Amino acid sequence: MKLALLPWILMLLVTIPGPKSTAGAQSSCSLRCGEQDGLCSCHPTCSGLGTCCEDFLDYCLEISPSSGSMMGGKDFVVQHLEWPGSTDGVICRFKDSIETLGYIDNLNRVHCISPLLYESGHVPFTVSLDNGRSFPRAGTWLAAHPYKVSESEKSQLVNETRWQYYGTSNTTGNLSLTWNTSVLPTPTVTIELWGYEETGKPYSEDWTAKWSYLYTLTGNTPNSGIFTFTPKPASPEHQKWKVGALRISSSKNYPGQQDVLALWTNDHALAWHLGDDFRADSIAWAREQCLAWEALEDQLPDFLTELPDCPCTLAQARADSGRFFTDYGCDIEQGSVCTYHPGAVHCVRSVQASPRYGSGQQCCYTAAGTQLLTSDSTSGSTPDRGHDWGAPPYRAPPRVPGMSHWLYDVISFYYCCLWAPECPRYMKRRPSSDCRTYRPPRLASAFGDPHFVTFDGTSFSFSGSGEYVLLEARLTDLRVQGRAEPGRMPNGTQARGTGLTSVAVQEGNSDVVEVRLAGSPQALEVLLNQKALSFTEQNWMDLKGMFLSVASEDKVSIMLSSGAGLEVSVQGPFLSVTILLPEKFLTHTRGLLGTLNDNPKDDFTLRNEQVLPPNASDQQVFQFGADWAVPNTSSLFTYDSSFLVSKFLNQPKHDPNFKPLFFNELTLSQVEEVSGLCENDRFCILDAISTGSLSVGNATRTALRLHQERLGSLQHVVSCGWLSPPSNGHKEGLKYLVNSTVRFSCHSGYSLVGSETSRCRADGTWSTPTPECQPGRSYTVLLSIIFGGLAIVALISIIYMLLHRRRKNNMAMWSSQP
Repeated sequence: MKLALLPWILMLLVTIPGPKSTAGAQSSCSLRCGEQDGLCSCHPTCSGLGTCCEDFLDYCLEISPSSGSMMGGKDFVVQHLEWPGSTDGVICRFKDSIETLGYIDNLNRVHCISPLLYESGHVPFTVSLDNGRSFPRAGTWLAAHPYKVSESEKSQLVNETRWQYYGTSNTTGNLSLTWNTSVLPTPTVTIELWGYEETGKPYSEDWTAKWSYLYTLTGNTPNSGIFTFTPKPASPEHQKWKVGALRISSSKNYPGQQDVLALWTNDHALAWHLGDDFRADSIAWAREQCLAWEALEDQLPDFLTELPDCPCTLAQARADSGRFFTDYGCDIEQGSVCTYHPGAVHCVRSVQASPRYGSGQQCCYTAAGTQLLTSDSTSGSTPDRGHDWGAPPYRAPPRVPGMSHWLYDVISFYYCCLWAPECPRYMKRRPSSDCRTYRPPRLASAFGDPHFVTFDGTSFSFSGSGEYVLLEARLTDLRVQGRAEPGRMPNGTQARGTGLTSVAVQEGNSDVVEVRLAGSPQALEVLLNQKALSFTEQNWMDLKGMFLSVASEDKVSIMLSSGAGLEVSVQGPFLSVTILLPEKFLTHTRGLLGTLNDNPKDDFTLRNEQVLPPNASDQQVFQFGADWAVPNTSSLFTYDSSFLVSKFLNQPKHDPNFKPLFFNELTLSQVEEVSGLCENDRFCILDAISTGSLSVGNATRTALRLHQERLGSLQHVVSCGWLSPPSNGHKEGLKYLVNSTVRFSCHSGYSLVGSETSRCRADGTWSTPTPECQPGRSYTVLLSIIFGGLAIVALISIIYMLLHRRRKNNMAMWSSQP
């Protein structure tokens, strides 16, 4: 999608003085949300421009809360809309097909209940206040992965591990769950069990996902916030469900009623409801389930071949944020509570699911920063047939967020590893990836006044004022644009330096995301398709063609479907942007961040393919930067204020009147004045002088240091791959990177044939193969026998000699007597 200039011209036309509105559809936002044409605007930008139709907020809905679990059952209220009159009924329609009953409260506010969905991300909805005859009002609901919503929004299984081991050895007694009673304003509640299954032929069109109401655990129970019971085996027809969740709702609803106000527990293994055969011998029962899973798994397509290799080190995994992201089940920032991977301190998952099978990669690391592999430990990282975060277009197996992963990767882990001692069967079909084919992404950054470090390592400054192409890649139609504005001197006058104040990105027909400085004091504002986003409820969003994460108030991460990644953060008074590109972008980039081809000599390539020399003057480099101004017809930016319209939309994208301060214009005295702070850092020196602020120079220096540190983390590391221990022996050393050494030894009764050590060489091969351990006495034992025998012989000889000498002495004494 490209933003043409025409909609912005039409939007500006409505600002011309004239009648505010006339009768007719074009003066109302009914059925027009998002449109800019007409006598008034229904586009998100209209609020800042003062061009909204008078009923904009009545029809283009803002809601609170704006997000909730994809399991549904959450009540949200429509803001700015009061409905004092009577109504035939409120119906909320999601995705044009899923309808839930809403209501009007005693304050005349309109409410909706979110539905059970099989997808995450922004979901459009419309509202009818005439019992479904018309749906003129529209809004957007954000459905989140169940594990990414606040714990206060869910019912809690007290000691969840106990629930999932109930019926195994020594796990009996009562179970309890708790909930927030204020979320369910009802005197009594019903607690139901719902089961999840995916039926049909795998990887066919009839493969479907379904949540089903199974049975009521208790009804008409006081809404006290806690329920305790002793589980009984479910009836045989319900025991086929092994994964599910409990739902708590008002007792006024009929059993299994869909999409009502409710609280859900986490999905979990339903050990507690399984039959007597499980309780009588849980190991035998689980082993049978494990063998059945193994047989089915061997009939399914091999998904491992299309997964990316893991990064070799923890530093690489954390730095490669375009392709890998923290696994919430093992996070070093949250204390490394790694339930399924003890011994690891941090795990990451591949951000994007594999293209054909919707599978996912997982990579776990030890405190030493090396990979933890299933070949060495059951705590190793395991790939997933169903990506935990799901995969577009969602809804169908194995792409349902969370749930497909549970069916194909988690419950089978319970069968084989947690409930029965059959873990080798599981690990054989979920082997860890090593990193032999992993290639770190290429890195480029822009920060400060602004300064650029290209993908091929060229460093330069370009203090232009305007909107510029930071990166274009025709391979995926990736476009990254930056807006630079002049800074301010301490006395408030305009500085002779500029800095990035906004960055916008789009890849192919993905959503457009813009990150900009806004407000006073300035803070990050994120716009999705020109509408501001709120992160008060969710800091992770599944968008079209990308994922978005806001880990802190001053940093935004964008992960694109191609594996490219952006990080935009606040550094001093300006933005800093870091871009990571996989190697497939080699020879496919252009713009201010250069041509990625391992040749820094052609980084100053103009639009017409003319190349400036690497030693071009500051003034020549300035002309190179100006050449990459964004054309109006392809701008990704939002112009939602009179300032932005007049300064950037109606003016040349590069301001020819702005004259920056070039480094070759600085005097020796100016440089010496800031050298104590900057320590000969050219970027720091220029920024401190051009803005008159040492703090700005220091922020620039910090940004450059962060770039260099990340570049160091992303250096290529040679791996020789996993090395097996010898049969009837063992090895010492779990590190398989260059210069690492692995030592071998044999069990008692076996002797080692081959080298005792093997070293990982720079060419990615081991110096020696794994040795053999052959039956027979070990060399150590043989040597002990030999030397022991020699010692005995020596001892006997010494004794003999002593006895012989004593005998001779005695004879001499006898012969001398009278």
